[in-house]
Amino acid sequence: MNPVQLYKCLSDETRLKCLLLMEHEEEICVCELTAALEEIQPKISRHLALLKKCGMIQDRRQGQWVFYRVSDQLPQWARQVISGTLSHNPDFIDAHLKKLCGLGERPERKKVCR
Repeated sequence: MNPVQLYKCLSDETRLKCLLLMEHEEEICVCELTAALEEIQPKISRHLALLKKCGMIQDRRQGQWVFYRVSDQLPQWARQVISGTLSHNPDFIDAHLKKLCGLGERPERKKVCR
């Protein structure tokens, strides 16, 4: 991946928020993203497909759930861009994290809300 590809993939606000939520939560499913971002499922799925095509995310199936996470194949510099963006801009996704943590029933996951 080169820098132009990375920044083109992240140039959309919804894609950037999806990626930052994945980075924060380690992994997340479409239903959680739709609730956290208050967007319709087809829009979120379209953005996830673009992120996957860019090689930025990967998925895994667990029963009826498909979980997405930042790709293990991303170069270290790209991972640093994502983690740095998250750590230096907590307000950018704070409201979305609150919505996510306020969800009643969530699929079993690796991390719990704080």
